[in-house]
Amino acid sequence: MERSLVLIKPDAMQRGLAGTITSRLENLGLKLVAMKMLHPDKALAQRHYAIHKDKPFYNSLVNYISSAPIIACVFEGEQAVEAIRKAIGATDPAQAEKGTIRGDFGLDIEKNSVHGSDSTATAEEEIKLFFSQDEMFSY
Repeated sequence: MERSLVLIKPDAMQRGLAGTITSRLENLGLKLVAMKMLHPDKALAQRHYAIHKDKPFYNSLVNYISSAPIIACVFEGEQAVEAIRKAIGATDPAQAEKGTIRGDFGLDIEKNSVHGSDSTATAEEEIKLFFSQDEMFSY
């Protein structure tokens, strides 16, 4: 079983989409094993987006994700990373297929409603940023 991090971003939170997004992922047969609402500080945002540190959009990403509360979730299932990436769609909502989370709810490339880990290795590292082992549940 794989686990993957999903972040429900500020734009989705402000529009009341948290339940819709988590429901879509659960309806794929993925199990929600951790969830919490938080307001990330800049330090956490910088660690989360460290891979993009040398890119021109890095500061904008950090400022955006730390601008308001988010919900962090861990989903578990067979090929969870791939299933979530398919369900959330392309990073740019203008390129995302209708029926995907970003295609249906994303506003622009930054305010694209949701983050999902892009690989199992990335998922392991990202999950550790947001959750301790005792905050995740098996059932």
